[in-house]
Amino acid sequence: MMEILPNIIFSVVLIAAIFLFAKNIKKIIRNINLGKEVDYTENPAERWKIMTLVALGQSKMITRPVAGIMHIFIYVGFVIINIEVLEILIDGIFGTHRILAFMGGFYNFLIATFEILAFLVLVACVVFFARRNFINIKRFHSKELTAWPKSDANIILIVEVVLMSCFLLLNASDGLLQQRGVHHYVQAGSFPISNLIMPFISGFSDNGLVVLERTTWWLHIVGILAFMNYLPYSKHFHILLAFPNVYYSRLTPKGKMVNMDKVSAEVKLMLDPNADPYAAAPEANQNAAAEKFGAKDISDLSWKNIMEAYSCTECGRCTSVCPANLTGKLLSPRKIMMDTRDRAEEIGRNIDSNGKDFADEKFLLGNYILEEEIWACTTCNACVEACPININPLEIITELRRFSVMENAK
Repeated sequence: MMEILPNIIFSVVLIAAIFLFAKNIKKIIRNINLGKEVDYTENPAERWKIMTLVALGQSKMITRPVAGIMHIFIYVGFVIINIEVLEILIDGIFGTHRILAFMGGFYNFLIATFEILAFLVLVACVVFFARRNFINIKRFHSKELTAWPKSDANIILIVEVVLMSCFLLLNASDGLLQQRGVHHYVQAGSFPISNLIMPFISGFSDNGLVVLERTTWWLHIVGILAFMNYLPYSKHFHILLAFPNVYYSRLTPKGKMVNMDKVSAEVKLMLDPNADPYAAAPEANQNAAAEKFGAKDISDLSWKNIMEAYSCTECGRCTSVCPANLTGKLLSPRKIMMDTRDRAEEIGRNIDSNGKDFADEKFLLGNYILEEEIWACTTCNACVEACPININPLEIITELRRFSVMENAK
């Protein structure tokens, strides 16, 4: 019984982590679906091409080479290294050790690749941490980056450093145990980076190395499961939403306004000298009159607008190129996206606490985003062009303007 107790504990932790993650994902999907239905399914071939270039290929990240290359280190490293999580999960459930070692030379190649990538991730995270905290880069010190957004960014970087360090320490202690022929530690893997760590822990006894190996193993996998459940509360959620968000990019020219059918019909009616303004059925006129212009709150935006808000990584590239922001005006496209997400989260919490019909008498326009912000926008599309994952703050701004002009005009 004592032999299988660690496997039972691991299985319980794994199931609990998956359950909590699924529960939070379900809430976010619910919040995204608070928006209006829109269709972004046309031309799937073009969508796959854009997703391959922008999301997978990181084509818009490398427009700023230093940050772009560092991000690619983290992106590629984090994705590929997590392949080894599959082996850890199997080992944790069944009590095996390096169960995929039967792949022989290919397994050694994989572990060596993982180690090199882990080292690159460590370097990139340290560089990013320094850039955020010790170098005066304006977009990392804007007023919308209050205590939580700043802390969130640093937590992510620190956690990734800890996870990669645990991975390398795990391999270093495992490699030494293999060299000493300790039972259960099969000869497998190649350790180009952790070999450099081994001399520092070579004085450990066999039992001490086993404790170190088991401790770093548990810290690594439990850390990954905890990080997974942290994602829904963090800007880092973009690692899951970036791909669908880019896939559902707008294929129409940037800045193209979507005309409202009711307004278009009335304009055509006014321009047609032979039209009968009373020809429409009364029922149709009544239904048209009930239509709302623009957006005042989350439910007036589209589900895509809300998905973009959840996809935003708060990098600030949009704000750094915004001419209104650069000239000292109140507008920050990043804040528009952050406010939209915060309002969707607030509505979601209200639904959880009070039911779907609860109204808190608060709105996106007015309580989160001010009139002064939306009217500072020049609609130049610089923010849309700058976003690494094709987020469109301009569409939210124009919808809020439309409401302000056509519904809220005094």
